[in-house]
Amino acid sequence: MIYFDNAATSFPKPDTVYQAMEHFMKNIGGNPGRSGHKLSIEAGRIIYETRELLTELFNVKDSSRIVFTANATEALNLGIKGLLRPGDHVITSAFEHNSVMRPLRFLEKEIGIKISVIPPGNNEIIDLKKVESSITKKTRLIVTVHASNVTGDLMPVKEIGKIAKRHNLIFMVDAAQTAGTYPIDVEELNIDLLAFTGHKALFGPQGVGGLYICQGVELQPLKQGGTGSNSEFEEQPDFLPDKYESGTPNTVGIAGLGAGVKYILDEGIDKITKRKKELTEYLSKKLKTIKDIQIYGKQNSDRKTSIVSFNLKNFSSSEISSVLSQNFEIMTRPGLHCSPAAHRTIGTFPQGTVRISLSYFNTEQEIDYLVGVLGKSF
Repeated sequence: MIYFDNAATSFPKPDTVYQAMEHFMKNIGGNPGRSGHKLSIEAGRIIYETRELLTELFNVKDSSRIVFTANATEALNLGIKGLLRPGDHVITSAFEHNSVMRPLRFLEKEIGIKISVIPPGNNEIIDLKKVESSITKKTRLIVTVHASNVTGDLMPVKEIGKIAKRHNLIFMVDAAQTAGTYPIDVEELNIDLLAFTGHKALFGPQGVGGLYICQGVELQPLKQGGTGSNSEFEEQPDFLPDKYESGTPNTVGIAGLGAGVKYILDEGIDKITKRKKELTEYLSKKLKTIKDIQIYGKQNSDRKTSIVSFNLKNFSSSEISSVLSQNFEIMTRPGLHCSPAAHRTIGTFPQGTVRISLSYFNTEQEIDYLVGVLGKSF
C-alpha cells in the first residue's frame, strides 16, 4: 500500500508516537490536574512537556500561551468567534479552507461582520496591495492559510504580518498544512494567533490540535467548565491556558503529539523541509511526462508545501482516485478538499482535483509506481 494522503492525516507515524500513546494508556491513564496522586501528576507532566516542545518548534516565549484543542478547526473557531464582534471587518484570501470560511460566513450572517476576500496577484496567491488597500477603520483581523491544502502554494505570511503590524491589526494563520513541514517563527512572522492540528505533519494522532495566542490578544472562550484549577469558584478562570481548556483533555492524544513534535525537533525541521521539497520536485517532474495532465499551483518547490493537485483529460477526479485505491493500493484524495473557495479560484469547481500529498516517509520509488500507473491505466 502506498499512502499519498498526508495532507488529510499523516500515515505512518514515527514509532515513538505509537509507543508514547501505548505507554500512557497502559501505565498512566490518570486525569491531569484533577487529582493529587502520582498518575494524575504524570499525566499533567506529559501535557506540560508537549507545550514546551511546541514553544520550541514555533518560537513561542511562554508555553501557557499554547492552548490545546481538538483540531485546527476548533482552534480557528476559537480565534475567529472569540475575537470578532458586530461590525468588525476581516480580510482573508481566496484560498481558505472551510475551517476559516464557514466561521466567517456564520458571523457575517449572525452578527454582521464584513469580509473582504482578496484574490491572487503579482505572482502570489494573494494580492498584497489589495490586502493593504482593503483595510478600513473597522478592520480587526487578517486571517489566512499558511499554505493551500489544494495546491500547496505558500501564502506570503511574512509580508502580510508586516502589513498587520503596521496597521495594528491581529494576524491569524491557519498552519494546518505547514506545522511540522515548514519552519514557523511566530515572532519573526508577526503572528498573533496560530492554529495548528496534530494529525498531519506534526505526526500526532487525530483529535488534538492547538492555538497559540499572543500576549495582549483576548478571546471569548467557546466553552466553560471544569479545568482542575480554581475549583472553588463557579466562574471560568481568566488565566491561560485554563481559560480556554475546559473539560478533560485528550491526554493520550497530547502524548502522541508530544512524541511527534520531539521527533521533528530531533530530526531537524530544515532536514524535513529539504527532503519533502526534493520529493515534491521529483513528483512534479514525473507527472509532467503524462499525456493530457493538468497540474495546478506553483511548480517551484520553494514556494509550496508537499502537495500536488492534478486532473487528467476525460476522467473525473473521483474516478481516478477510486481506480488508484481499488486496483493499485495507492491512496489519494479527490474532490474539493473542503476548500471550494480555492477551487473556484483555480478554476476546478465543482469537479475538484486529485490531490497527492507527500510525507517525510514517502520515497521516489513510490512516486515512480504512481506515475507508471497513471501513464498506463488512464
